[in-house]
Amino acid sequence: MSAQKHHDYHLVDPSPWPLVAALAMLMLPTGTVFAIHGKHAGIPFAIAGLSLVLFVMFVWWRDVVREGAKRPSDHTSIVQHGLRLGMALFIASEVMFFFGFFWSFFHSSLTPRPILEGLWPIAEGIWPPKGVKTFDAFDLPFMNTLILLLSGTTVTWAHFALLHKNQKELIQALTITVLLGMTFTLLQATEYHHAPFAFKDGIYSSNFFMATGFHGLHVIIGTIFLTICLLRARRGQLSPDHHLGFEFAAWYWHFVDVVWLFLFIFVYWWGGA
Repeated sequence: MSAQKHHDYHLVDPSPWPLVAALAMLMLPTGTVFAIHGKHAGIPFAIAGLSLVLFVMFVWWRDVVREGAKRPSDHTSIVQHGLRLGMALFIASEVMFFFGFFWSFFHSSLTPRPILEGLWPIAEGIWPPKGVKTFDAFDLPFMNTLILLLSGTTVTWAHFALLHKNQKELIQALTITVLLGMTFTLLQATEYHHAPFAFKDGIYSSNFFMATGFHGLHVIIGTIFLTICLLRARRGQLSPDHHLGFEFAAWYWHFVDVVWLFLFIFVYWWGGA
């Protein structure tokens, strides 16, 4: 006789993926450290660890998607509240992540002084440092700003269409959002290809590539996130009452938009003037 549930919480089914993920996360840094120290087995070990990480990400999230699609009753209002809180805390941690890059940028730009003298060019009290040719903020960076702002409106359009059970507009809006995300990545790659400075050219370039590069990585992750939502929308797996996956993707995408606005204003425009 099966036990009956007398609470509103969801107890997940037994899964091997947490244990496999722990093993993968042990293999990846261990192999990386071995590779840095010139051990022959380091690179294959790191590649195996990375492959296992990607595999676990796929199968674990696949199981979560199936759970939400096939057993929506498991996601009660209390469970949904907990999931929303978890996503909000995750985005808050991402805010702190980028806060560190902005702190470094403002620390270096507001009080420029010699850093790692003999390795990097001395700032000589000016910002950007002498000899650094910065990007024109109103060239490709401005174009990417418009693209991300437009993508923020299209993902909101998609959410509106979902809430009003408009499947056709939901798919159209999500498709446009994914294409805009891909366009942003393509333009940023073009910008990096024509960059007048390299990562090791000084404190300005290192701050620039770390901040904009990690933002670019988040755009790629967000694009993948929205692509999965698009595939699920085409299969009819999103409904007005159960679409936490899409809701979280939209939150994440808006977070990426806001971070880019700060990067454009302070790094490209103010910091490169």
